[in-house]
Amino acid sequence: MTGPDPAGLLDTSVVIELGALAPSDLPLESFISAITLAELSVGPLVASTDAERLARQSVLQVAEATFTPLPFDAESARAFGRVAAALRGSGRKHRARAYDALIAATAIRHDLPVYTRNPDDFSGITGLVVRALD
Repeated sequence: MTGPDPAGLLDTSVVIELGALAPSDLPLESFISAITLAELSVGPLVASTDAERLARQSVLQVAEATFTPLPFDAESARAFGRVAAALRGSGRKHRARAYDALIAATAIRHDLPVYTRNPDDFSGITGLVVRALD
């Protein structure tokens, strides 16, 4: 990559660690999917300790205050069909990483690269540009 993308979709793994990333690691304009917001919403509810619950609630609140999530709409649903078929064709089951497949579909629908700390979660998805962050 020769410079930051003008825009990109942040995977949940990036949103969780947003404070630890340099702005130069991110696109000029960052978006999240409604799916990421849903995934983050589960976190505080399933935390095993109060400290973990508070940390996860904090990440959720920062995400809600910082981003207007891109919706999972009819075009995203059609893109998900292509993502699920590509994963199945590569021997992977889309249900194993359902959130990731839905996030990928949202990125494809909006023609955005996905920024992630877990690039393997998005392997085998045709038409998706993945930006791996260390």
